[in-house]
Amino acid sequence: MTWQLRRARAADVDAIMALETRIFVNDAWSVQAMAQDVVNPNCYYLVAFPPDEPDRIEAYAGLQAPQGAREGDIQTIAVTEEARGRGLGRTLMLSLITEARKRGVREVFLEVRADNPPAQELYRRLGFEELGIRRGYYQPDNVDAIVMRLHVPGPKMQTTPADAEPEAAE
Repeated sequence: MTWQLRRARAADVDAIMALETRIFVNDAWSVQAMAQDVVNPNCYYLVAFPPDEPDRIEAYAGLQAPQGAREGDIQTIAVTEEARGRGLGRTLMLSLITEARKRGVREVFLEVRADNPPAQELYRRLGFEELGIRRGYYQPDNVDAIVMRLHVPGPKMQTTPADAEPEAAE
């Protein structure tokens, strides 16, 4: 299956919250918090949907990174059970990291549940490193959070000296 990504809009909050409350049963965000972040210019939220069904949100992810800030935070990411294991979470994460880089961010942080090894492994494969533990962070389940950080490399530029002459092909 393929998905399309687009920037989340205020009209997507109900669909995002339906997914949020289904996946994060005990520690879902409030509608108000999600609605504020989706429209906040300091945040960047994406939704994923099947190309022929733009109202069927299968996943979403959000980044908080004010323009020019050195640090950003992956606020949330969720993928439906049906869409997991197909690279959609990775694609969303890479899109958020790309946006963070565009905004000037050099370090991206996130918290991940200690009881979610698949997510931890994804983040490690993307280059995140474990910094520490927040005991009992996820309530009411009293589950620890693993704090992770990614160093975001700056954009690479290739420069050619102005007086350099192109090499002749033989």
